[in-house]
Amino acid sequence: MNSVVDISWPLLGLFFCTLAIPLFISRYYQLGISKDVLVSVGRMTVQLIFIGLYLEYLFALNNVWVNLAWLLVMTVIGTSSIIDKAKLPKRPLFVPVITGLLIGLSPMLAVICVLVVKPDPFYSAQYMIPLAGMLLGNSLGGNIVTLQNFFTALSQRKDEYEAAISLGASVQFATLPFLREAIQKSLAPTLASMATTGLVTLPGMMTGQILGGANPVIAIKYQLMIMIAIFVMMSVSTCICLNLTIRSAIHPHGRVLIKRLDNQ
Repeated sequence: MNSVVDISWPLLGLFFCTLAIPLFISRYYQLGISKDVLVSVGRMTVQLIFIGLYLEYLFALNNVWVNLAWLLVMTVIGTSSIIDKAKLPKRPLFVPVITGLLIGLSPMLAVICVLVVKPDPFYSAQYMIPLAGMLLGNSLGGNIVTLQNFFTALSQRKDEYEAAISLGASVQFATLPFLREAIQKSLAPTLASMATTGLVTLPGMMTGQILGGANPVIAIKYQLMIMIAIFVMMSVSTCICLNLTIRSAIHPHGRVLIKRLDNQ
């Protein structure tokens, strides 16, 4: 297989000019997203350049404690992003969300690095950091959807919840329909993606490896592994996050202690 073809910085800068198309669409239809587009692209560019330079250093250093510290930083930032996007108060929900992410991520990453891929050393930053990034990145959306749907349902179906509590139901029983529906909605996009992968879409990890010169069959093996890992981690993290959130957000007697910030 051929090695990856490099892209020159001037050519990449010229490619950025294609952003004029969505900016024109935004202006023509008065979508009001032009500023958001420019800010988002600017932040993405700076962050990716920074992380690219940092990863070069991280790969060269390849220290287990530095790698674990970086994973923790990634998880903390992901937790903050989930709570912000779900428009919920950060203080009471930070521990439930980060606990769900860590419990979902740690065993799955350990299994991949120690038993499946088996890099040398097993904590190799070249494998551990990108794999953790893919697992966390895909779990962010699932956890956001879970929290949004749960608290929205709790607000819109308040009478149903309060009726169950007034009849003596426990908080766990009264919230079970909302919890079940929230987790189902959070997992639905991943299930749909897995069902069409290979026919409708070629996933990013597989495409990146092929463009990087990897054998397509090897790329397929990695893609199958990461898709299963993403689904397992998302299932675990959303379930734990939501159960711990219920304990933090709802008094044992049934009173809801927190609400979405856009509902206040």
